[in-house]
Amino acid sequence: MRDFLKNLLPIKDTKKKRDPKRYAEEKTTAITGDVKKRLTLANSSKTHQEILYFLAERDPDPRVRKAVAGNKSTPIHATPILAHDHDEDVRLKIAERLLKLLPALSKDKQSQLYAYAVQALGALALDEVIKIRKALSSALKDAAHTPPKIAGQLAKDIEREVSAPILRFCAALSDEDILDILSQHPATWAIEAIAERDVVSADVSQAVISSEHIPAGEMLIKNPGAELTSMLLEDIITKAREYPEWQEPLACRKHLPSEMAKELAGFAQDAVTELLLSRNDFDEKTCEEISDTFKRRLDYADIKERKNESGEARAARLHKEGRLDEDIILDGLAMHDRDFVIASFSKLTGYSMTDIEKIFDLRAPKPIVSLTWKAGLSMRSALKFQQELGKVKPKELIYPKGGMHYPLTDEDMKWQLEFQGLI
Repeated sequence: MRDFLKNLLPIKDTKKKRDPKRYAEEKTTAITGDVKKRLTLANSSKTHQEILYFLAERDPDPRVRKAVAGNKSTPIHATPILAHDHDEDVRLKIAERLLKLLPALSKDKQSQLYAYAVQALGALALDEVIKIRKALSSALKDAAHTPPKIAGQLAKDIEREVSAPILRFCAALSDEDILDILSQHPATWAIEAIAERDVVSADVSQAVISSEHIPAGEMLIKNPGAELTSMLLEDIITKAREYPEWQEPLACRKHLPSEMAKELAGFAQDAVTELLLSRNDFDEKTCEEISDTFKRRLDYADIKERKNESGEARAARLHKEGRLDEDIILDGLAMHDRDFVIASFSKLTGYSMTDIEKIFDLRAPKPIVSLTWKAGLSMRSALKFQQELGKVKPKELIYPKGGMHYPLTDEDMKWQLEFQGLI
């Protein structure tokens, strides 16, 4: 290996390496010889490296330069020159050679040789000829030694045939490049390719879901290599109310927290609930709760239809009967019965429905959390109200402290309500 790499280096000690007589003959041929002689010189592995460099840089015939590009004795520091050659065949040839050399060169990524190779590949990754870029993409998508810089260039290519294989398969592609691509509102196929990568980090998963692209979101949820944090799963479950395509893959997702499974059962289609109940990783209590939640939501819809009463009337009746509790309000939320939920808040807090509507219309997390606290409901429910009624942005959501407690002090929440003119 050492001898192999040594042969690729530009010659430094010319007095030891040169054959003076042969060197002089090669120099004359390179400058004044006809094409046939220069081709012989360009194809020979015994030709001095300085002469090959000269031919790569100066020879007017593309056939000669192509022969130099394919010559195993041509020094690596000549490859950036050949990568910028105006002849397409020359560039294709040097790309072919670099791809063969890259595994060995990548073992020493600090070397000058590697730097020359990456410089040349960088030029080829931006080549105007799509055939060259496609060749690089196809060869580098599965290669462990692909330089991250080159992967990034190819991934950002406007042509699907070039970028899609890198986006889908290349492990060398950095999260920074992927997030940059997602932030630029790419074509849908690009988001889908990213969603199906073998490994998808938490940040990239968040960006895919935030794109609101339904097929890509479905692919991501199905992908066992995608990292979905608890916060992201909460967001996905919230969105799954509007995107039924996400419900089944969620129900089949390994390690789905039982609390989230119960929440999903509250609004998912019947077939999805059956999938949840058929899982063998939930304990008996969880399965019973999923079943009870599902039945309760069905009863809610049935009673609402039979009684034909408004949300406000239903909240008033249940409050009078002493049955207006958190589960029933969450049932209403799950069934998209906004009027009932607003009216329930009004009954529990003593504030008017108009004031309640104004709080949610602010789309601000602290007033919503404070209103939920005032209604005597849990912080876990406050999170759902922020997401679903308040439409608070994911980055601004206030989450339960320790998974269940209010993170704001009573004084802070009283101040929030006072600031809104409610106290």
